[in-house]
Amino acid sequence: MIRLALSLTLALLAAAPLRAQITVQEITSPGGIDAWLVEEPAIPFVALELRFLGGTSLDTPERAGATDMMATLLAEGAGELDSRAFAAATEALATGFRFSAGRDMLSVSATMLTENRDEAAALLRSALAEPRFDADALERVRARAISGARSDLRNPSSIAGRTFAEMAWGDHPYSQPASGTEETLAALTRDDLLAAHAGAFARDRLFVAAVGDITEAELGALLDDLLGWLPETGADLPERATAQLSGGVTVVPFDGPQSMVIFGQPGLPRDDDDFIAAFVLNEAVGGGRFGTRLMREVRQRRGLTYGIGTGLASGRFGDTVQGGFSTDNSRAAEAIEVVRAEWAQVASEGLSADELEAIQTYLTGAYPLRFDGNANIAQILVGMQVQGMPADYIAERNDLIRAVSLEDIQAIAARLLDPEALHFVVVGRPEGLETTTN
Repeated sequence: MIRLALSLTLALLAAAPLRAQITVQEITSPGGIDAWLVEEPAIPFVALELRFLGGTSLDTPERAGATDMMATLLAEGAGELDSRAFAAATEALATGFRFSAGRDMLSVSATMLTENRDEAAALLRSALAEPRFDADALERVRARAISGARSDLRNPSSIAGRTFAEMAWGDHPYSQPASGTEETLAALTRDDLLAAHAGAFARDRLFVAAVGDITEAELGALLDDLLGWLPETGADLPERATAQLSGGVTVVPFDGPQSMVIFGQPGLPRDDDDFIAAFVLNEAVGGGRFGTRLMREVRQRRGLTYGIGTGLASGRFGDTVQGGFSTDNSRAAEAIEVVRAEWAQVASEGLSADELEAIQTYLTGAYPLRFDGNANIAQILVGMQVQGMPADYIAERNDLIRAVSLEDIQAIAARLLDPEALHFVVVGRPEGLETTTN
């Protein structure tokens, strides 16, 4: 694995112009399952990534946390194997499975050695198609989830995130805590988990990527064996929504020396024609690194925080531009005003030529280094599919970044950034701040 990562990195660094040299095959299995494949036979293993659209957004309010708990329990026994036996079988095969649920999708990650790939795939199929949801495992996972939910109620960052989500999304599923609340988790039954399983796994929402020592024919046969049991359709997906944010400040009292601040406004979808320009703009303004606009103004010049960053939270069912930082209670009001002032300045003036050149150099230089192993490449490929990108995006991405002009930046800054719509959720005892709306 180390040798493969090193050889791939060296090959990428030698490329001219610098770009990720990945050959992606778009295949369809005999059973009709579409997948992206990168063959890399140098090391005898394969990384497989599956995504099922929907995720925790499929939960109803009274069953919040069901999909997350269901995903966790996939590793707690399947078929004839209880939790201990399943863990032993996984270890014996030297394979690795990871199951997780996010707000947009349910994720399955697997690594399999070539020598026992069929046995590992059969074990994974059992986990996906025949989960046990045994009572002892359910109660163990429930107790852990409830403990986490209780901790979230005492965590300023979690409180800020939940408050922001509720304000932004109203009664949309995005407003729900993905891992549930103490009340919803306590009420979940095995039937609820079976229902979450039936709703989440289906062909109509499946994306697949594989990287490693496997051919097109081998992958097609593996996928048909692994996923042939899937029903054609699952639970209805949520409708797209627009963030219901208006400008202002919401203060949530919380004892402590610091305030946690989350801020944001409505964003734009990934398929927007100006998304690449928006991405470049955001990385220059709030990419979270030294030299970016907000880091320079809020931390380096004024010492108001240790770190601040923003991102384009462009989800499958709704979009925001969102950021966060923490600061001393006595300086929260000042920090918010600096952020708002920078937001307004960039909206009216865009970036300087030096700022644009610097961020383009960084983004194009760093991109190939992300492709540093089979698992990472598979994750990138499946993410591209979910976001609707073409397979040749990898080869074209850096050219797209370089093509963004100052005029493009000015246009998207004026269109996207709206200081009057920027809302700040402050969890703490900020001095001189109170809840306001624009």
